[in-house]
Amino acid sequence: MRAHEAGWAHAEGARRPTWLQVPGDVNALVPHLWSATTRKVDGVLEVGGVRVTDLVAEHGSPAYVLDEVDFRQRAAAFRDAFADYDVFYAGKAFLCTTVARWVAEEDLHLDVCSAGELTVALAAGFDPARIGYHGNNKTVPELARAVEVGVGRIVVDSFVEIERLAELAARADREVGVMVRVTAGVEAHTHEYIATAHEDQKFGFSITSGDALEAVRRVLAAAPVEGSGGLRLLGLHSHIGSQIFDSAGFEVAARRVLALHATVLRELGVEMPEMDLGGGFGIAYTTQDDPSTPARLAEEMTAIVDYECRALGLTAPRLSIEPGRAIVGPSMCTVYEVGTVKEVALDGGARRTYVSVDGGMSDNIRTALYDADYSCTVANRSSEAPPVLGRIVGKHCEAGDIVVKDEFVPADLRPGDLVAVPGTGAYCRSMASNYNHALRPPVIAVRDGVSRVVVRRETEDDLLRTDVGWSSPSQETDGTAADPAVAGR
Repeated sequence: MRAHEAGWAHAEGARRPTWLQVPGDVNALVPHLWSATTRKVDGVLEVGGVRVTDLVAEHGSPAYVLDEVDFRQRAAAFRDAFADYDVFYAGKAFLCTTVARWVAEEDLHLDVCSAGELTVALAAGFDPARIGYHGNNKTVPELARAVEVGVGRIVVDSFVEIERLAELAARADREVGVMVRVTAGVEAHTHEYIATAHEDQKFGFSITSGDALEAVRRVLAAAPVEGSGGLRLLGLHSHIGSQIFDSAGFEVAARRVLALHATVLRELGVEMPEMDLGGGFGIAYTTQDDPSTPARLAEEMTAIVDYECRALGLTAPRLSIEPGRAIVGPSMCTVYEVGTVKEVALDGGARRTYVSVDGGMSDNIRTALYDADYSCTVANRSSEAPPVLGRIVGKHCEAGDIVVKDEFVPADLRPGDLVAVPGTGAYCRSMASNYNHALRPPVIAVRDGVSRVVVRRETEDDLLRTDVGWSSPSQETDGTAADPAVAGR
């Protein structure tokens, strides 16, 4: 079918996907889509012992609801399953000072990929020696700060960055741990935009072209000499993608990366002590998803590395993984209030119920950006009405402003009802925007019947604070209002 210029939702013959089955009970939760403490009590969704109706009454909607018990359980599951590894939590998935402290308390490491993420981590008191710094275009000030605060490892991504970092390390008289990011020519079986180990993309040094080996040479050439700073080569970093459900891709990638380890030992006389296998492990967004467990992934990935090391005559390096969304993704849901409901006739006599909510692509861009699938449930009551095919859409001025493309909802869904969407912990709040000048929702952590705001809702003052043409009432009275001549330039 030819793609429609206005997007997939306008394509001829658009219908529900084959994996979406009519539910026997439209009120029932699908347990593996929701966080550990989520349940329904008399039809009302409850997370961490707190009713979402109470949360919305107190904090408004939309709101992200973060299950602390679930987050900690998932973090601990990866820590314990990968006990001989360093496990790095992905700050880009979702990060605030509270979550950074949870990560530290669960004895995980932390990945950051921007100055802002590093700032949040340091503000939370996170040990910089347990931080890894990613990114394909780290600026000189960003690298200088990472060196200054003692970030444990910096993942270099270009020859220019190696040169910059070597100069900064020497100038600061610091020894800086470095991982070399390589592309192994393995593509994860996910959406093209998040499959990051094939050759034609912006990340890493190609093993096939020889750039990866050359990058290792340059890092070694910048090693500290007596009395001066420099770069300390830790090992190679590989990341084959995201939302990955099995270890097949890791087997091929590990074989190629370890072959490069062997080449470095043979040609340069250096046996690198570490290797990062990346991660990007998948979660269940809908009933079509069947993610693996941390224990199974650990068993399979360890066996892969052990086998390849024996075949190559290598000492097994210290391994790292990056679970990505697999920790925080399922730990959060988003609660919306329904504004309007209308039925739309489709071709062939079919019909779809469009449910407009008070959020949308400003708080969850993933459906529009990645064609991602989500599920949902009515969160404030039970319904005896039959299920109908629905689509949960946002309030923004975009036809593609869709939160849940396909889901069965009660036929009597009405304005004022609450709808909750599971699996929104990763890349929703962290990718949220002020599109249409929307105010980004709060993140509310829940545990043992108690809720607390860990990221507050934005206000109109927040929205206007960076607008130099605006003067707050306090500025007008104290004489600090912006000069109109300057503001208008």
